[in-house]
Amino acid sequence: MAGNTELLLRVQTDVLEAVARGQGLAEVGDIFCRRIENCVPGVACSILLIEDGKVHSLAGPTLPNAYCSAIDGISVGPCVGSCGTAAWRGEPVLVTDIETDPLWADYKALALPLGLQACWSSPIHNSDGQVVATFAFNYDTKRGPSDFEREVVATCVHLCALVIEHENVRVKNQRLAYFDALTGLPNRAHFNAALAERILVGDPFGLILLDIDYLKLVNDSIGHAAGDALLCVIADRLRQCGPDILVCRQGGDEIAMLVSNCADHANLAAAAARVLSAAAGMVAVGDQTVDAHVTLGGALFGVDGVDSDTLCQNADFALYQAKQTHRGGYVGFRPDLRTEMVERIATVRRLGVALNEGRLIPHYQPIVRLETAEIVGVEALARMVMPDGTIVSASAFQSGLEDPRVACDLTARMLEHVARDVRAWLDAGLPFQHVGINVTTGDFRRGDLAERIQKTFARQNVPLEHLVLEVNEAVFMGDSDQTVPRAVEALRAQGLLVALDDFGTGYASLTHLLSFPVDIIKIDRSFVERLGVDQPSGVVTRAILDIARQLDMRVVAEGIETGRQADILSGYGCQMGQGYLFSRPVSADDVAAMLQLFGQKPDLPRRVSASA
Repeated sequence: MAGNTELLLRVQTDVLEAVARGQGLAEVGDIFCRRIENCVPGVACSILLIEDGKVHSLAGPTLPNAYCSAIDGISVGPCVGSCGTAAWRGEPVLVTDIETDPLWADYKALALPLGLQACWSSPIHNSDGQVVATFAFNYDTKRGPSDFEREVVATCVHLCALVIEHENVRVKNQRLAYFDALTGLPNRAHFNAALAERILVGDPFGLILLDIDYLKLVNDSIGHAAGDALLCVIADRLRQCGPDILVCRQGGDEIAMLVSNCADHANLAAAAARVLSAAAGMVAVGDQTVDAHVTLGGALFGVDGVDSDTLCQNADFALYQAKQTHRGGYVGFRPDLRTEMVERIATVRRLGVALNEGRLIPHYQPIVRLETAEIVGVEALARMVMPDGTIVSASAFQSGLEDPRVACDLTARMLEHVARDVRAWLDAGLPFQHVGINVTTGDFRRGDLAERIQKTFARQNVPLEHLVLEVNEAVFMGDSDQTVPRAVEALRAQGLLVALDDFGTGYASLTHLLSFPVDIIKIDRSFVERLGVDQPSGVVTRAILDIARQLDMRVVAEGIETGRQADILSGYGCQMGQGYLFSRPVSADDVAAMLQLFGQKPDLPRRVSASA
């Protein structure tokens, strides 16, 4: 008895050491069976895993491979040999004569030619009591187990249960570490490891970064459960792109894809086309339907980067460019994209310095009544005073305003300047109605725009009715949720007006008139400059004016540079305009002098129109 115990302890030690070394479950099972067969002559051991009601061969080192393959995938049941029946019953099954026992009627043709005469199988249960495997002694004679063999099997079943449980925990932990819990896609850690391995191997491949367009809109308008459902559907669609594309979720709406055997940008673009096609289409989320769109940016290993940091950064540059200019499509990396990004970063830095040094100021461009050329308001336009005293327009630092923090700081500085200037004009008794000021997406995203405006103008005792908030379509198209409309409506309730700037340049302008609270439409200069030159510009301009009249909205035409343009607009019924024909943007002092001479007289109706 002591010798038997020592043998079993040795087997147990060997198996646990194999587990500790991190050897795979199949390898551990093989070691297990061989050690037992050495201790128990005349038996062939086998371990079958039970998954989804089917048996799968894990280990059977002395059984022929053909036999193990033949039984793999057979469903468990009440008459499925010894192992399939043991798994079905959840209790040991002993068959001492395979040739005559009805449990083996359908399977004895597999066993008997191999010399197998009897089989004793025991189920292995997990901690929840479910059968996860079977352990079997296969005999070459018609017999049952000895007392020693019963003792061995009792130990083996317990040890197998521990080993399988350990493997399941290891697999679960690995999945948690390397796979996204929501979508089941490989996660960032998995992606980093795969990327490092591909770079080490050196074979050609491409990297595509993907953003799900307007996922935030779905989260905010329908709910995060709907957003998760959309994300999961797109993940499932991306899995169908082909075995050459490894799809990984980086987090949020960001997905990275490694494209194998990709030697040039044409190959990468073709793979991107597959991805766009796979992702597109309507998605049912709850009781609503969402049209799925994604935007892609790509970079090529060896061409656009030979290390992970450079490759990922360049793909990110390409994705950024795609979101700015080609949303819903694909942009491959070009060296000039890096140059643009570096310049943008430098511009952000210059803007920050100028803000700290107080070198960002407003200049004002008059808004005039076309029939009388009287000034009814002005638009505040940001200008940067350079260290040498020269003044540059916003076009010189526009890219820096894509940084939300800098954009918010600039808006705060402009509000302070404008409030002081308006207070001075009012104190001087100048005929003045409104000043328009531009705001950005970043201003709304902070969530305190209404409070900032109210406090800034209250400090100067300036009523908000003198302020026009200019919002271009990019502001609310960029995020596509209700944050901007809600904030604007709150501001309108305090007395200020809202102007939709650059109207007609966005692809959903008319839709915005239905969903966005607007008081004033500003016709973009691109239409005005073509008036009298081509027919379409005139047709569109007249249509905008007619729509505005029907919706009781006011209209300001931008970019008027010639008397002919002003006459045409007046003929169409447009009452307000701005542009170089009347004045370039000028300083606060200069605009005060202009208001003194050309301001609309107070006896005329107020708020008949507005500035930009």
